[in-house]
Amino acid sequence: MELAETYRGRKVMITGDTGFKGSWLVTWLLHHGAEVVGYALPPKAATENYVVCDLATKITHVDGDVCDHARFAAVVEDHRPEILFHLAAQALVLESYASPRETFATNVMGTINLLEAVRRAPSVKAVVVASSDKCYLGQAGHAAYRETDTLGGLDPYSASKAAAEIAVAAMRHSFFQGSATAAIATARAGNVIGAGDWAHHRIVPDCIRSLQRGESITVRNPTAVRPWQHVLDALHGYLQLGARLLADGERYVGGWNFGPTQTAHVSVVQLVEAVIAAWGSGSHSARVDANARAEAVVLALDSSKARTQLGWSPVAELVRAVAWTVDGYRAELADPAAVFDHRVAQIREFERLARG
Repeated sequence: MELAETYRGRKVMITGDTGFKGSWLVTWLLHHGAEVVGYALPPKAATENYVVCDLATKITHVDGDVCDHARFAAVVEDHRPEILFHLAAQALVLESYASPRETFATNVMGTINLLEAVRRAPSVKAVVVASSDKCYLGQAGHAAYRETDTLGGLDPYSASKAAAEIAVAAMRHSFFQGSATAAIATARAGNVIGAGDWAHHRIVPDCIRSLQRGESITVRNPTAVRPWQHVLDALHGYLQLGARLLADGERYVGGWNFGPTQTAHVSVVQLVEAVIAAWGSGSHSARVDANARAEAVVLALDSSKARTQLGWSPVAELVRAVAWTVDGYRAELADPAAVFDHRVAQIREFERLARG
């Protein structure tokens, strides 16, 4: 499905537009001529991708918290979007240990608030809720997770994402049946990487900060295996799913995995070594903390459903994903004023490769 034809001139709302994935999604939609409305907390720093790309001058943005139901519902009513991408979240496992109540409030009640607003907004025809590979109940020795596998989580972040998935399914079953209501789906992506992410306790931003300073990279949980993917691969899945929901909503509701190929399921230390190779210099050392908070040792997603039913497949294999990521950081550090154009150029290159 041609994304430009779907989104050109269409009013699209994004929660979490000031975040890493949200700002990339804004850029992609602007590239295709969409009219974008964003709703999120203000960016925290001048280094945020949203700020560096000067997106505030390119879209309609409203400062707000998804936990504020009345404010969010009023914004949806005022702007009347046709499709809504819900990316606002507390997205860090370690932060969820420090702030469990806030994590559950944002990830669960924020999602319910959104769906309550959509119930009363006839303009909204489709909703894509960004979820996570961590919504699955981790089991030792488990193969790649399918959409039908058990949801759950043993840390606050994972549990909040599983709970949000259950809440979405319940709300959809109870209130969004039939062609006259919004079509709602959840999108479960892997561990995304890409330029513009400066969050703490994420391995790639930590790598770039250390490499900038000429310091050895400290690797936490080095043997953990994750499904690493470039942010554009995940967002390509979101955009394709949104387009399908608009075209034939009842057929595409439910949960969808958007994970990388098996070759991108590598350990944290292997990813770090790939980043160092792309940067051209650097070193790393492992830090094993006996008192560290628990995280899943192995995570992998089976995306065969998206491949067969949506025609989606990952474009950026791990080496390319890392190369694009490092190149994007270098571009940002060299000339912040040209970052938006650089992001669009990467999107164009991605789309060229996706077309084959």
